[in-house]
Amino acid sequence: MATVVAKTGIKREKGWLYYLDKKGDVSRARMARGGGKPPKGKPKPQKVEKCGIEREEGFLYFIDKKGHVAKVKMARSTGRRRTTARRKTAARKSTARRRTTARRKTAKKPARKKTARKTTRRKTGARKTARKKTARRKTARKTTTRRRARR
Repeated sequence: MATVVAKTGIKREKGWLYYLDKKGDVSRARMARGGGKPPKGKPKPQKVEKCGIEREEGFLYFIDKKGHVAKVKMARSTGRRRTTARRKTAARKSTARRRTTARRKTAKKPARKKTARKTTRRKTGARKTARKKTARRKTARKTTTRRRARR
């Protein structure tokens, strides 16, 4: 269940996206597919109301139906665990790199040229011509069977 952080009572207008910006204030920006014609030039976000809310980690902040700023706990928030997991994987990668560089002191193979794109394009072109030929055969069969039926 969401808890109200600040009672602002904002009245929403159609075609605008309302959000909490980096400073903790309520701002709005023009939506790409909003109602009505957008103004000419690059649209800039506008401050609607100054709140100065400090965000907590693991919470999602939004503007509810009444126009108040609310927060709710994220369903899959990992918080600090994610940063420690990144450190562990980075440490594993660095030790693995050290091992591989020590083993690799043999001569390197020359790099292969990339020609895969050209071959795939040819294959798709061949498929298209094959489809056209089968379509022609089917229409030819239909016309011959119609002629036989008339006689």
